[in-house]
Amino acid sequence: MATEKISVYNLADLKNTSDDALPNYLNSLKFKQSHFLTDVRLALGYGAFLIAAACFGWDYKFGFENTKYYTAGAVAIYALLNGFLTFWMSMVEKGTVYQGKAPSGEQITIRTNTKKNDPTYYVTVIVEGKTGEPQSIEVSKSFASWFDETGRFVPKPFQEFLATSVPAIGKQDPKKVKSASQDVYGANPDVLDAMLAGAGEGNSTGADAAEKKGKRRKA
Repeated sequence: MATEKISVYNLADLKNTSDDALPNYLNSLKFKQSHFLTDVRLALGYGAFLIAAACFGWDYKFGFENTKYYTAGAVAIYALLNGFLTFWMSMVEKGTVYQGKAPSGEQITIRTNTKKNDPTYYVTVIVEGKTGEPQSIEVSKSFASWFDETGRFVPKPFQEFLATSVPAIGKQDPKKVKSASQDVYGANPDVLDAMLAGAGEGNSTGADAAEKKGKRRKA
């Protein structure tokens, strides 16, 4: 994956590449992936296709007049299957790209999305423990954090983002968990210089004030 280049201006490519990397990473941490949502979607899609193929087949063999009532029924079933498929994808899957179980026992569901003209990866993680209410975690980060300027995907910062944001993932890969201070040290050097300069001014101002106060007391 790291050798493939994509367009850094194409949000769909950025999201799809990140989505594909997600199960690869979690499965490498011994998460057990569930394919239930995908299996239902495939069953609905293939079911609709088989209905359409059968309708074509008996119309070709027996003629329309002899099969028109069967065709009408097939069209109704086809419409129902496609309607349910649309409902399943929009109301049940809701952009789910991963479902599975962590080695520690938590059930995890990950949904991702993007917004128009916004190169940010929005992630919603629902974690269900053995007891208690499900916990919802919403995090986001710029795609530029794990794609270089040539459009190559860089796995490590992507994995650090997930491990740091989701405790159930960080528990399985603690070496990838970054602290807030590490994030600051990895920031833009110009920003860090400005922060340090501001801190220095604040310290010197405090020292000057203390010195002036001491002089007033002596007087």
